[in-house]
Amino acid sequence: MVKEAENAKKPRFLCLHGFRTSGEILKKQIHKWPESLLQNLDLVFLDAPYPANGKSEVEGIFDPPYYEWFQFNAEFTEYTNFDECLAYIEDFMIKNGPFDGLLGFSQGAILSAGLPGLQANGVALTKVPKIKYLIIIGGAKFRAPSVAEKAYLSPIQCPSLHFLGEMDYLRPYGLELLESCVDPVVIHHPKGHTIPRLDEKSRAIMHSFIERIASAKKENSASV
Repeated sequence: MVKEAENAKKPRFLCLHGFRTSGEILKKQIHKWPESLLQNLDLVFLDAPYPANGKSEVEGIFDPPYYEWFQFNAEFTEYTNFDECLAYIEDFMIKNGPFDGLLGFSQGAILSAGLPGLQANGVALTKVPKIKYLIIIGGAKFRAPSVAEKAYLSPIQCPSLHFLGEMDYLRPYGLELLESCVDPVVIHHPKGHTIPRLDEKSRAIMHSFIERIASAKKENSASV
């Protein structure tokens, strides 16, 4: 009970893993970060709804099973099982929420960054509280026109923290995503498409972001 009460005070994030990985793998990747930061967040890791429909890039690094959120064509402009994916996430949030924000890596980051706009336009997550915060690692925008026109119809209003790798092949698309965000905080790192370890500067930026959302959560709780 004591632990549950402590967690209730922390900002709660639903964590969405990368393509053909898993919630357990994302948990291991995230734990590169200092415990002094992680202990200030309540992180919940979800497996995507579909078993990997092909080879995973983390094979030989992390053990299976591997999952994917939805499928796409070679140009990333058409999606399969996308609506089912949104319904699956919403169902989990209804049963296990409420959540203050979303944390995502790669395909999970693309989903996370697009969901506030889809929610605001009544396309997704209509039965759960508004997403208030985002942590986006190696993210980008949706490229399917039918999804993008609804996800980015208005600027992304919620405060967001973005990790951009100098060698990340998605970096140009991550920069493009920043342009759609009203209040982005950015951590630059020298690595590629990965969840980086944090240097002193990155730790300070992340600590400040977590402190800010924790303070806002405390204020909201006090006013209820």
